[in-house]
Amino acid sequence: PGIIHGLTLTAVTLIGYSAMVGAVGAGGLGDLGIRYGYQRFRPDVMAAVVITLIVVVQAVQSFGDYLARKADKRNI
Repeated sequence: PGIIHGLTLTAVTLIGYSAMVGAVGAGGLGDLGIRYGYQRFRPDVMAAVVITLIVVVQAVQSFGDYLARKADKRNI
């Protein structure tokens, strides 16, 4: 379970870093939010990007927690 939690944390961190790098100019959701939401004054686009990132992170975190619970031999 510890390795699965570590992999889950790594995946969530990579999603966050990719959004930040996208905001700097590398593309992806961060770039979409900055370019079409912030620079063009479209708060609806910004909100959609933020909500999408939150949903993706929560889904990855929940799936990782589920796998860790299934792999736990102690059945807590």
